[in-house]
Amino acid sequence: MTESPAVRRVQSDHSPWEETMGFARAVAAGDRVIVAGTMPLVGGVVRGEGSPYEQTLLAFGNAIAALEPFGLAAGSVIRTRMYLSHARDAEDVGRAHKELFGDVRPAATMVVVNGFVDSRVLVEVEVEAYRGAPE
Repeated sequence: MTESPAVRRVQSDHSPWEETMGFARAVAAGDRVIVAGTMPLVGGVVRGEGSPYEQTLLAFGNAIAALEPFGLAAGSVIRTRMYLSHARDAEDVGRAHKELFGDVRPAATMVVVNGFVDSRVLVEVEVEAYRGAPE
């Protein structure tokens, strides 16, 4: 993989699919850091089974951790995306989002999808951060 000075990629230990599918957990390009779809995995194992609220906190926790190598945290997040497998979980997912980002107020999107690679996963998230934002 070729890196340019303006682009930096990092891996995590949360997802077994990063290596098998060939993607980076987070990519910094210019003033943006984009974090790939992140599930509620701890050590490659799905956690919070059955709880959309808990899974949202875990997934966003993993996404925020992916920002740390770039010196960023939740305060730098400017956009979030939440993918749910059930519309009934929207309130729980929204509550977890507000708990983490209520003071930050990023642009946010929540959509219902048909499902995920692992059927125990109820929520997958993405974040985009701005490197010029104050912490």
